[in-house]
Amino acid sequence: MWRTPTAAVRTAATGRITPLVRTAYAGARGPSRVSRRLPALAVALAVLAAPAVTSCTSLRAPQHLGAPAALAPPPDRTTPALRRLVRDGAPGAAALSTVGGQASRFTAAGVADLKSGRPPRRADHFRAGSLTKPFVATVVLQLAAEHRLRLQDPVLPRLPDSLRAAAGKYAGELSRVTIRQLLNHTSGLFNYTRDPRLAHQLYGSGFRAHRYDTHTPAELLRTALRHPPTAPPGARYAYSNTDYLLLGQVIEHVTGHPYAEEVTRRIVRPVRLSGTSFPGTDPALPEPHGRGYSVVGARRMDATALDPSRAGAAGEMVTTLGDLNRFFAALLGGRLLPPRETAQLRSARRADGAYGLGLYAVELPCGTTVWGHNGDINGSYAQTAATADGRHVLSLHINTDTRAAADRAVSVLTAEFCRPPGRGAAG
Repeated sequence: MWRTPTAAVRTAATGRITPLVRTAYAGARGPSRVSRRLPALAVALAVLAAPAVTSCTSLRAPQHLGAPAALAPPPDRTTPALRRLVRDGAPGAAALSTVGGQASRFTAAGVADLKSGRPPRRADHFRAGSLTKPFVATVVLQLAAEHRLRLQDPVLPRLPDSLRAAAGKYAGELSRVTIRQLLNHTSGLFNYTRDPRLAHQLYGSGFRAHRYDTHTPAELLRTALRHPPTAPPGARYAYSNTDYLLLGQVIEHVTGHPYAEEVTRRIVRPVRLSGTSFPGTDPALPEPHGRGYSVVGARRMDATALDPSRAGAAGEMVTTLGDLNRFFAALLGGRLLPPRETAQLRSARRADGAYGLGLYAVELPCGTTVWGHNGDINGSYAQTAATADGRHVLSLHINTDTRAAADRAVSVLTAEFCRPPGRGAAG
């Protein structure tokens, strides 16, 4: 499910070629790697691009956020790249490009269901994996803007009693970790999805027997804390699904509501994300949906149905391409956070330039920098990238979690945001 990527992109800061980020849902076989530095220039542009937003009071109410005026539909540049993904082994791939908030173009290749042969559809629901993380980070930053928590707060007092009890003799480790360090993956906490026993159950040969197992946050935290920290808190970036598992619990402790309820009230309803949900332990996808496929050994298997509690706040979300585009347009356009918090969202200075507070930046081969996130879970890989102002957004979905398909997803971003020679870079 989660593995270290091999596809290459240029880092915005140095121009060096580094692996394309692959932030598994949760469950990654290894921590995702991102470009080691984000460009100071891109961060500055992002700050300047963030307009004033609704007040903190209005953020608490489920007001609907309008979209900017529509532009002409973007040209189709992604179809050839999607077809290459299918030729390389993906059952199906789809992408939705949006410009100006409303004008959009849907493209697809291959099939959403190998048995029926039906093609991918624009309205299809799918598991988004670690694309859950920007939603969680946004709510945490909203709470910081409302002065209900501080990013420098230690995490332990901000956890429900059940999680503090689960920490047991390891509570000392959590007492030294801050909320900011959870957001930017510098906590040093072991990534629970890399525990050998649990990893066997989450993917590979153990998935078939354990796909419907239910996991609690307390259980998953205990799994993580049985392993020594990867580094002292704040010392270095190390991607860990444990960080966002805990942030979901921080939200619950601060607000008195499960994190999914707060994300729904603060983001899903105001931005009108009608296809986005947090299934908890429900193994089924909402209709319409295609099928998701994993390769176990040398055999491809249908991995569509599973208990998503394995991912929780680190990656349980179900969504659509259109909803992802609307969310990132609103977030990067400054309609979900005040300017200060929007700037922090993109700042990766404290994470060795590798990861902001829920987003990361990638410089494509043509020099264009895009912002977003990606994620994978059994049978599904998804990624969203956008210009710094959120006016040009692309989301893509591939109905498999194989390394090859996800590592080649950067070709779709390049096709979308890098114009042909002589015409300049997009966005």
